[in-house]
Amino acid sequence: MNENRRQLLRAGAGTLVGLTLAPLGRTADPTMIVTEDADRVHLTLPLIEASIAKKKFVTGVAPQSFVDRATGFRELGYGLDIVDWMMQPGSDKAYRDQLKGDLPYDFNNAYHGKIAKRCVEGPQICTKAGTMAPIVVRGKDFVAVKQGFTYTLASPGHKAGSRWDQTLVFPADRRYFFSCDTITSVNAGDDFFLRIDMPGHIKHTNGDTFSEVYLSYHGTIPAKEFAKDFAPDERFRYVRGETKAPKRFIRAYHTRDPKTGKDGPWIAGMTLAPEVVTDAWCHQRGYVCMIQEFGGRPVIAGGTFRAAFIVGFFDSIAEMEKVYDTHAGHTGLDANEAGWNLVK
Repeated sequence: MNENRRQLLRAGAGTLVGLTLAPLGRTADPTMIVTEDADRVHLTLPLIEASIAKKKFVTGVAPQSFVDRATGFRELGYGLDIVDWMMQPGSDKAYRDQLKGDLPYDFNNAYHGKIAKRCVEGPQICTKAGTMAPIVVRGKDFVAVKQGFTYTLASPGHKAGSRWDQTLVFPADRRYFFSCDTITSVNAGDDFFLRIDMPGHIKHTNGDTFSEVYLSYHGTIPAKEFAKDFAPDERFRYVRGETKAPKRFIRAYHTRDPKTGKDGPWIAGMTLAPEVVTDAWCHQRGYVCMIQEFGGRPVIAGGTFRAAFIVGFFDSIAEMEKVYDTHAGHTGLDANEAGWNLVK
């Protein structure tokens, strides 16, 4: 058994322990079809399609596989709720000189700005984890996917072995999904955080694939503002304690057909407990980069920190806000064959 799958079946993913998973194919709802091969799990649901990659670029929903079946529009970047390193603020040369593998993190550049941060544990999961072993849970009117990874690299003063776990829930009657990322840390620290893409990046040429971006802590931003590259700390950045906290933490982009110029649906990523977000930026680096980080509170060895999200298609900002308010305040997500629920 793959080690990732084995760990998911242990107490850390206790909602799966003792379950007998149904064979691949249709769920109790015949309109929900799940197929699986060596490379991916693919979901064909009444309103959306999505894939979860097992190889190469992993975590979250695989790049450009998330499709709104009614309109044909899809995610425009490198996937949704994609996961990187466990990190902390600060850096120094002596620290960097001891780092190995995927852990060195460069700043004072156009990609990361002048924001001093460093990796605590790695590798960057999405690009370096290699192979994942997602577990599919089928309910009466939803499909859930669980996956996880144990970090294998550690920075000076820390040990490797912290665990990332992710739960994705796809209800049959929604154009969006629910997700949760959890870190169980083997180290104690005051300021660890997890870096993710939320909702995801935007590939474009002079704004041809989207018309605007919405950041709840800033407002709407026309696509033309992303015509030239700029660093994360130059514009449109949120920092906990420095930026006024919004009532709802929503980041979204309005898709556009590059051939006709007509707008499609929005793709939004909504963090249901705004206070967990430590940093978030939306900058241009050849594509629109929407990095988000959460945590940044003291954690003991063996302790956890997590965040819950809603990610998917919406017709308007008002619709996003209505859905957000229905589920606001949650940080966790549980799912088994009997059902699923958000938890605080």
